Amino acid sequence: MRRCSCAESHPHRGDDSVVIRKILHETLGRELGWEVCGEASNGREGIAKAQQLKPDLIVLDLAMPVMNGLDAAHELTRLVPGVPLVMFTNFETAHLKREALSAGIRAIVSKDGSIGALVSSIQALLEPVS
Repeated sequence: MRRCSCAESHPHRGDDSVVIRKILHETLGRELGWEVCGEASNGREGIAKAQQLKPDLIVLDLAMPVMNGLDAAHELTRLVPGVPLVMFTNFETAHLKREALSAGIRAIVSKDGSIGALVSSIQALLEPVS
């Protein structure tokens, strides 16, 4: 069973992160048969959990307290090389895409799209190239 770790912004009034994390848990388990092995409320915590849990994939948000998703991606790329990073965010601009790719993010998926787009991106990253 593949394992995924998620780092999303800390929930506060009006934030969608609790709902998003619940949807990620359900969808990754149902659609892909995965276990979500860890969650983090900020980038620094996400890095620590990734080192501890050794997931097969990490899903990051851009907007997180303590350390944002781009800074966390730079660290994760160095500390857990080879683990694909996916940014699942409300912010999607050409500048962000360039910054994310240079930070080691392998796919950027908008939260405005369907959860199926996230699943498709994850599958494309992890399927062996033939």
